[in-house]
Amino acid sequence: MATWDPEFEVVIGLEIHAQLATETKIFCGCPAKAPEGKNVSEVDSNWNTCPVCAGHPGTLPKLNARVLEYATKAGLAMGCQIRENSVFSRKNYFYPDLPKGYQISQFDKPICENGTIEIDVGKDKKTVRVQRIHMEEDAGKNLHMDDFSLVNLNRACVPLIEIVSEPDMRSPEEAGAYMRAVHAIVTTIGVCDGNLQEGNFRCDANVSVMPKGSKTFGTRAEIKNVNSFRFVEKAIEYEISRQIALVKSGGKVVQETRLYDSAQNKTFSMRSKEEAHDYRYFPEPDLIPVKLDKNWIEKIRETLPELPAQKRARFVSELGLSAYDAGVVTSTGSLAKLLEDTLALTSKKGIDAKTAAKSATNLLTGEISRLSKEEEKDVSESKLTAVHLADLVHAITSSLVSSTGAKTALLAAWNGEGTIESIIEKHGLKQVSDTGALEAAIDAVIAENAGQFAEMKSGKDKLLGFFVGQTMKKTGGKANPGLLQELIKKRLS
Repeated sequence: MATWDPEFEVVIGLEIHAQLATETKIFCGCPAKAPEGKNVSEVDSNWNTCPVCAGHPGTLPKLNARVLEYATKAGLAMGCQIRENSVFSRKNYFYPDLPKGYQISQFDKPICENGTIEIDVGKDKKTVRVQRIHMEEDAGKNLHMDDFSLVNLNRACVPLIEIVSEPDMRSPEEAGAYMRAVHAIVTTIGVCDGNLQEGNFRCDANVSVMPKGSKTFGTRAEIKNVNSFRFVEKAIEYEISRQIALVKSGGKVVQETRLYDSAQNKTFSMRSKEEAHDYRYFPEPDLIPVKLDKNWIEKIRETLPELPAQKRARFVSELGLSAYDAGVVTSTGSLAKLLEDTLALTSKKGIDAKTAAKSATNLLTGEISRLSKEEEKDVSESKLTAVHLADLVHAITSSLVSSTGAKTALLAAWNGEGTIESIIEKHGLKQVSDTGALEAAIDAVIAENAGQFAEMKSGKDKLLGFFVGQTMKKTGGKANPGLLQELIKKRLS
């Protein structure tokens, strides 16, 4: 938990940019995603561009209807009011990666307004207000070399929604929890892939400090383009410390845009912060106002799946998961789907739902989450399937493999080595539950450690772990640990 001078209060608001998971861009027919099997960084520069997204004079934008549907769906999932009449605007500014010289966005009439998201911070719950959600196009990307820069327009015109919170958060932990909650919602309802590494889910954090008890917010600084839950918390922590130190030394916080350097764990100034009037917003003349029908909005509402908060509560009440485990599993739509698909298969194998859920969740929150973070890929991008996980749960609950063997099998399945049955056979992971073989191994270990066995017989119970460990070594880690303990205790009596 971050701490700072108790004389100050922190005010935080987030502007989250979520790239919509449409096949084509918002105003043209160019691909919005990389080809199958590639990520954005592997696609040739300026490969998926056309005269519209490259900003050629005389070209006209045409709104992608799927973008409208996904933006509405996101707004409904976050409890927003959906504006039946919204307008696109030109946001004018000059930057090399913006070929038109303006960005098509929404200003005074966004598609969604006045929503709420409930977050969990430790054992506490808090409601964060969503001020607005608006549609816009992404810009390209500048690539800076030693003495020159290049521009890649592959991302230009890719559809985004910007989710703007009210300044309701009061700590880095709350900001991180809110960002995770938004990520869970957009991935669960399927409007965003949520890949932070590729930048299709990122945020700008507005941070200010004020004297404790003050009703007037301090001058805010914006931390631009943070694409990590952990880094957004660390960046805000640093910015809080920087601003408090500045104010206490008699200085003044300047309204500006700052960047976060994760290697140095510090923010640094990028440019002075612009106001709305600096962008000279005006209605986009090449796009007619968006008019939505109430019945159409209700049809979109009917397509909403069970939302993460509802799913989390159900996993706790019906499956007996802890609040923490349920929170991890529902943190992305892909993890939750993998669990539910796995349970549908384990039920056909006759495994009790709570037993299967606990076993599968241990793998999801442990080894699977570790692999996902280590390789910076979502579980849906791996070779691991619900069939693998269901077969592995069956192997664990039937004592066919040990916990160590299960990890080995999981890694092999993640990398696409085949079925769980073939992996267990190939890697020799089958657990030894043959009583005769285990008793022979125990006898050998006792003979090698007669002194310690005598101490254990005289009441030194802690040595049980030693004998279990030594026998596991003797069997190459394949012994059934539960049965092993029973047999060693039997020897003692």
